[in-house]
Amino acid sequence: MIQIGKYSIGENEDPFVIAEMSGNHNGSLARALQIVEAAAQAGAQALKLQTYTADTMTLNLSENEFVIQDKNSLWKNRTLYDLYHEAHTPWEWHEPLFKRCAELGMIGFSTPFDETAVDFLEKLNVPCYKIASFENIHLPLIKKVAATKKPLIISTGLATLEEISEAVDAARSAGCRDLILLKCTSSYPAPPEESNLLAIDLLKQRFQCEVGLSDHTMGIGVSLASIALGARVIERHFTLSRSDGGVDSAFSLEPQELKMLREESKKIVPALGKTKLGPSEQEKKSLQFRRSLYISENMKAGEILTPKNLRAIRPGLGLAPKYYEELLGKKVKQDLKKGMAMKWEWVGE
Repeated sequence: MIQIGKYSIGENEDPFVIAEMSGNHNGSLARALQIVEAAAQAGAQALKLQTYTADTMTLNLSENEFVIQDKNSLWKNRTLYDLYHEAHTPWEWHEPLFKRCAELGMIGFSTPFDETAVDFLEKLNVPCYKIASFENIHLPLIKKVAATKKPLIISTGLATLEEISEAVDAARSAGCRDLILLKCTSSYPAPPEESNLLAIDLLKQRFQCEVGLSDHTMGIGVSLASIALGARVIERHFTLSRSDGGVDSAFSLEPQELKMLREESKKIVPALGKTKLGPSEQEKKSLQFRRSLYISENMKAGEILTPKNLRAIRPGLGLAPKYYEELLGKKVKQDLKKGMAMKWEWVGE
């Protein structure tokens, strides 16, 4: 069990749903505050920012590998520097955004992308940290965050099992006690068929920690499926409206979708129940509506049971239908009326 603020994260707890603002503020603090308020209204327990500047992320160059060449990318032909400059959340916004989160009962925290961001976030006393998938090989950053002794969430996108193990070892060796690993597919948007949700249990068993999903698919189906497989933290990019545009809007949830995710996620953990078969307490009252064997015509003592006078019908107060073939051909010992529930003591050999 991990405690982040007033929320508990564990096997028997409701999933912890994080709304990721990323660059969907579109350069407006007013819009950023609206996103915070919409996330709270939709039921998210936390809202996450990203803390970096273009200069802490890359070099201001517009050639070769500093330009996105992938023809399928949402950001094709953008320079890394310009993209990060557009998407970054100004550091002076963090305090008012976190303050608004607290006023609305949400956890406000962030993903630092370098050591200076950690120092900055520590001054704001964030309750936990997130390491992004693209930074999970940045072991010095992981150690810096882990040294705060605060709960640490690490996305595992792009990483091999060996790289995840190195990240976990770095975190734990530097003092991290509360670790959460998120299964993640780092494509935007991510195809559901590449989600590989079965790896959630592998992460949980291999690293003996809480697990979750950082989900970039469209819709909420993959997120909900992950909960049934053990995810107890769900992170989703969030925007007021995809039609408003923005660097991450195309694969972000809108308020009604986040609300539905939150509401449906609450049903899954209780629904998992136990490895038990047979009627539940609620089902027992329905047993009477099963089929059972009934006398379907008036009979005189000594008559033979046949398909015409013995039927498997509802309700379920007679002998079970599995005895039907065994009873056919037997004589009844007494007069029987149509509608009587069949009993063993009425038949002879």
